[in-house]
Amino acid sequence: MKKLPVKNVTKTVVKKVPSAPKPNPDLVTIHQDLPVLIPKKENGKFGYVNQNGKFIIKPEYHIAVFFYEDCNLLNSPNLKARKFGTDDYATVEKDMISYRVDKTGKRVYQFKDADLGKCKFGDYKQQLYQAYVLNGFYGIIEKAKFVNAADYRQYQIYPQYQYLYIMEGDDTSDPMIVASHNDRFGVIDVNNKVIIPFEYSNIKRNFSWKLGRMFEVTKDGTNYYYIDVRNKTY
Repeated sequence: MKKLPVKNVTKTVVKKVPSAPKPNPDLVTIHQDLPVLIPKKENGKFGYVNQNGKFIIKPEYHIAVFFYEDCNLLNSPNLKARKFGTDDYATVEKDMISYRVDKTGKRVYQFKDADLGKCKFGDYKQQLYQAYVLNGFYGIIEKAKFVNAADYRQYQIYPQYQYLYIMEGDDTSDPMIVASHNDRFGVIDVNNKVIIPFEYSNIKRNFSWKLGRMFEVTKDGTNYYYIDVRNKTY
């Protein structure tokens, strides 16, 4: 019997598609308006907790800020450094050295002066409201409409507080306002609704609301921590 010729069969190589990285179950999202990781100080050092208050990045830094864009790195002359300027990373400092860390806590970049570019600022959002002092008390006015200080109807909030400060944020029509009443600090809105009760000895007037929609507060004047608009502590 004749042997049938064996045909050369071309084998098809199936390439394995790398599986997508599994999401970190510790990066829980309870409130969509909050960052998934929040700076927190413990024993004099900063780390990051999740929205449940669990430390995800251990406290070992002198400085730790919110995960947010760094415009100097985004515009870096070093193309390889630009990716570390996105909001996937946060800036921390340890032993006088600044780093960018990812959400696992890994230090992925060490700052170098040569890598820092110039920030490109967008259009400035003019504040609609401003604080106004009358007879030693603070109120709020809408600048475009206010013309007569003697007419109480022209005040957005009639002067009644010891102190007011409008926090910087993206929504200029409904800003958060740090206020002082009876020597305690809280937060109100432009309709004089109390957002954070007046129970703190100080609330920092920094970028915590703009960067993380949170307030940095203290009750004893020494130990600061973050709270959200629900007055929940982190």
